[in-house]
Amino acid sequence: MKNSSYSAINSEKKPLALSGSGYFFKGFELIKQKGIRRFVFIPLTINIVLFSIAFYFMYLQLEHYIPSLMAWLPSWLDWLSVVLWPMAVLTILIVFSFLFSTAANWLAAPFNGLLSEKIEAMLSGKTAPHGNSLDIIKDIPRTLTREWQKLRYYLPRAIGFFIIMWLLPVIGQVIWFLFIAWMMAVQYKDYAFDNHKVPFNVMKQALKQRQKLSYSFGITVAIFSMIPVVNLIVMPVAICGASAIWVDHYQKEFS
Repeated sequence: MKNSSYSAINSEKKPLALSGSGYFFKGFELIKQKGIRRFVFIPLTINIVLFSIAFYFMYLQLEHYIPSLMAWLPSWLDWLSVVLWPMAVLTILIVFSFLFSTAANWLAAPFNGLLSEKIEAMLSGKTAPHGNSLDIIKDIPRTLTREWQKLRYYLPRAIGFFIIMWLLPVIGQVIWFLFIAWMMAVQYKDYAFDNHKVPFNVMKQALKQRQKLSYSFGITVAIFSMIPVVNLIVMPVAICGASAIWVDHYQKEFS
């Protein structure tokens, strides 16, 4: 039987959850559900530690690198500093957020998969698997192999889009942001697919078939990942929201 407290939440949030961004916001409610909070703790702790290190490092570097970038411009392009400063800050925020999200996802991958599994069971009204420490250890090779597949997919595209971003400052940044949004959708929606042993390439095609849903979810995750303090809880929230997407849009097709 479904959790009764969740049923009320699901009823209240149903119109919002029709969009990808709505599913992300639903994740904020799901992480508070009874029986779920303990599975959020480890991914949340890993995220807090890594993001704290990331933004402390970024804070130390901003005052050094951005003035150096401005000094590199010829005097007749001084007016560009008004544009380049916010662009540089935004770029650093996006890049750092995604890099450290990637690191956090590698470290937390087995726990993220377990969290996704528990959310799916709760929303589907099924009995949740009895995951223990031994099960998590057994899943490490599989989950890390999946993370490696995501990284191989990401790196060559990231290099190309990053070059475009600097060659075409405004258009390039839009393209880069959309790419990051897509990768956020791939990253978090994949946990449920991986739990059901759906191959990575099949998962990508399934996401492309619902591009609007994937992009709206990914864009929301990317935006919240750039907000200090809030980004500390983005990972478990996104996993919960993505797991809800699986239940509503993919479960019947792949289960």
